[in-house]
Amino acid sequence: MHPFSYTRVSDTREAVAAGRRGGRFIAGGTTLVDLMRETVEQPETLVDISSLPLREVTATERGGLRIGALVTMAEAAAHRKVRTLYPLVCEALELSASAQLRNMATIGGNIMQRTRCTYFRDVRADCNKREPGSGCAAREGFNRTHAILGTSDSCVATHASDVAVAFAALEARVHMLGPDGERTVAFADFLLRPGSTPNREQTVQPGELITAVEIPAFPRPLHSGYLKVRDRQSYEFALTSAAVALHVRGGVIREAKVAAGGVGTVPWKLPAVEQHLIGERPSEALWAAAAAKAVDGARPLSHNRFKVELLKRTVERQLRIVGGTK
Repeated sequence: MHPFSYTRVSDTREAVAAGRRGGRFIAGGTTLVDLMRETVEQPETLVDISSLPLREVTATERGGLRIGALVTMAEAAAHRKVRTLYPLVCEALELSASAQLRNMATIGGNIMQRTRCTYFRDVRADCNKREPGSGCAAREGFNRTHAILGTSDSCVATHASDVAVAFAALEARVHMLGPDGERTVAFADFLLRPGSTPNREQTVQPGELITAVEIPAFPRPLHSGYLKVRDRQSYEFALTSAAVALHVRGGVIREAKVAAGGVGTVPWKLPAVEQHLIGERPSEALWAAAAAKAVDGARPLSHNRFKVELLKRTVERQLRIVGGTK
């Protein structure tokens, strides 16, 4: 680990000022500290924001929820309003990491986490995300866990967050505070596909601080859930996952929100699946036909071709579960 300085701030203005000077924000530290130990990250200054007043879950005027950036994963998963309105979010959180990590890691830190690609975390390997222009060792290396959607010649790493898949499905928004004031970004625009600049992963500008994630209101009842397929049942990242939310009224699907994880360079929204569902009556045939569209545009690699079929099956299964025809 390289030497660094440490400062603690007590209000958001201090935090923004310190961030603008090049400081890296840290709260739970469950990702950043690991990367510093591995010398992947070498910040000169850490800015401890854990004392900032960003720890509340509040209802919005329109009936949605606003989750403060420093709410821990465990706190968000246990919150009564989150569990009642968006069980999808709770399930995604509870299937993430370990209980110890969920007690430390924050919502803001979770969506900012960097990839678990082994080549990214091995400083001896070529990685455009870590060192632009060096190449991507994963493309010709062992790429079983890597992405099949949203990839580029520069990067094929997946985004590891589970709750980010839920936020993508529910079309959440990220609130930020920076030197130029407050702004809000749609979650779909917050995390960036690699393209030719995989080192740039989010739309966060220098000095900007995430203050909250807001989930919009949806018609009731909204049935939702998260399914995670992995090599083992404990403390493992997704091979594939599916976040599904359905509003069914009068026996017809009026609203459908679907996203996939473990397969994309960012949490992967599935608009073709959603469009196939809306206006239809739930049925086994519908789930299968809709799930088949989940792999539109997939570009599998040498070791992860199995993810194409696995993704279709994961989405179909979760549609059945949430749609009530399991």
